[in-house]
Amino acid sequence: MTTRLNLLPDPAFLKLRPELTKRLTRIGAELEAEQFRALLDPLMLDVLHRGVAEAGAQEGTLWLADEAGEFLVPAYNTGPHAEKFVGQFKQPLNAGLICMVFCSEQPFLENDASKNPNQSKLLDALLKVETTALIAVPFYLFHACRGILSCVQLSRTDGSAAVPAGFHAKDLAGIQRTSGLLSQLIEYQLLSNAIGWSCR
Repeated sequence: MTTRLNLLPDPAFLKLRPELTKRLTRIGAELEAEQFRALLDPLMLDVLHRGVAEAGAQEGTLWLADEAGEFLVPAYNTGPHAEKFVGQFKQPLNAGLICMVFCSEQPFLENDASKNPNQSKLLDALLKVETTALIAVPFYLFHACRGILSCVQLSRTDGSAAVPAGFHAKDLAGIQRTSGLLSQLIEYQLLSNAIGWSCR
């Protein structure tokens, strides 16, 4: 006797897979940063906030690529600066470390971010902070990279705060896990909505 669960796709559903795949791909591609906040339920927010905190970051941001493919747009931020740039700031896709991660789809950890010549200073200048350490990982929806999950350690430009200690490999792994979990939760919600089987 085996206890292994062996579920095979139902033939009736297999016939619908191409159309469903096309529909979900379109939903993922058309999802805009402004719409994203409404998708986040308490479980998703807990996963995101907990992951950022466990990595030792002061704040984390989920960025989505805009429809034209020109900018990364902050869709959600866990920290005190959120209202200053979420829904207002756009990071050009041709500059900055997070954009490098988006284009390469390779996770990245930098503990001397302020000294890295590839780091964009646009957001730091707006918020009057200095990013001292950065983690950025791809964020996927329906098998395509749709954005970036980043988290940072910051110091103030006036030198009034101590420089944080930096990140470690385990912190990068934790943010990758957070991005993956959040992605799966959002995909489940979008799939449920698409087939009329609401998960709420």
